[in-house]
Amino acid sequence: MDFLRKILFPFSLIYWAVTAVRNFLYDKGIFTSHSFPVPVIAIGNLSTGGTGKTPQTEYLVRLLSGNYKVATLSRGYKRKSKGFVLADSSSSADTLGDEPYQFHTKFPNIRVAVDADRKNGIENLLSLFPKPEVILLDDAYQHRRVKAGFYILLTAYGDLYADDLILPAGNLREGRSGAHRANVIVVTKCPQGLSAEAQDIIVKKLRPEARQKVYFTCIDYDNALYSEEGERSLEAVSDVLKVLVAGIAKPKLFFDHVKGKSDIALAFPDHHDFTEKEIEDINKQTKDKLVITTEKDFMRLKGRLPKEKLFYLPIKSRFIAGGDDFDKTLLDYVGKSTANR
Repeated sequence: MDFLRKILFPFSLIYWAVTAVRNFLYDKGIFTSHSFPVPVIAIGNLSTGGTGKTPQTEYLVRLLSGNYKVATLSRGYKRKSKGFVLADSSSSADTLGDEPYQFHTKFPNIRVAVDADRKNGIENLLSLFPKPEVILLDDAYQHRRVKAGFYILLTAYGDLYADDLILPAGNLREGRSGAHRANVIVVTKCPQGLSAEAQDIIVKKLRPEARQKVYFTCIDYDNALYSEEGERSLEAVSDVLKVLVAGIAKPKLFFDHVKGKSDIALAFPDHHDFTEKEIEDINKQTKDKLVITTEKDFMRLKGRLPKEKLFYLPIKSRFIAGGDDFDKTLLDYVGKSTANR
C-alpha cells in the first residue's frame, strides 16, 4: 500500500492544486458563496467516508427538533431520481438514497430533502409552508456554493485527516488546511474509555485553531435488533447462527460488535446497490440463519429478503466528554441566528 501511495503521489499534487485554487477563489469571494436567512449547519469531513456522518446528523436532529422546525438536505447518493426531491409517504431508498430515507423513516416530524445542488435545495425548502427554521446539510463540507453558518468537521479515530494524504494517494477530498473552515471538530468512533491523555495527543496532532473546539464521540449500539415485524434483544441472538451484511465504508466495528464464532460476515462497498444475484446469494447462505445488517443497509434490503429473517442494529453517537458544551454551542448558534433573522 505504501508503494502504491508513492506511485500515486504526483497525481495527488495535481488534485491538491485544483482543490486549493478552488477554495482560494471561494475564500476571496471570486466564486460566490450563497448565505440564507436561516441557521444552516454543515456536517462533513475531509475524507471520502467512514467518519460517522449519519449518527452525527441524527444527534443534531434529536438536539434541535424539539424546539425548531428542522430540515435535512442531502445529495441523495446513488438515488435513482434527479433534482430536488422532498420526502413523502411514497419515498424509498431509490428516490432519496439510503441515508435520507433513514432520516425520513426515523424522524417523521422533520422535512427531509435531497438535491445535488444544495443552493437550489435550500431555496426549495424555504419556499415550503411552514418553512424550516434550521437546515442540516449532510455531507456538504466541500459544497462551497452554500456558505453555512456553522461547520462541523468529523474525523475518525485511528484514521485522522492529519495522518492522511489527498486523493488518490490517500483518502482526503481536499488538503488538511480545509479544516480551518470548521467551527468545531468531532473525533468519531473512539474507544468508549478513551483517556484524557489520549485525547490531548490527538488534539495536538490535529492542531486546531484557537477558536475551534475539539470533541470526542463513540458509537453506542442499541441493545435490540429490529425488523419490520418486531424486535429481539441482541443478547437473545448471541448464540443464533447469523449472516452479517454491511455496505458501509468501514464495517469492522459493526462486525466486531455482532459477530459470533460461526457467523458469516459479508462486506460490500459503501452505499452498495445490491444486485438480484447478490440477494440470491445472501438468501442461499441464510437458510436457517438470521440476517443482521446496519440500519442504512436495511433501507435497501427490506422487501428483498424475508422480513422474518432480516434485522438491523441501530447506533447512536455519544460524547465521551463535553457533550453538554457541544449542545450549548449549537443551541447558542441556532438561537442567535433565529433571533437575528
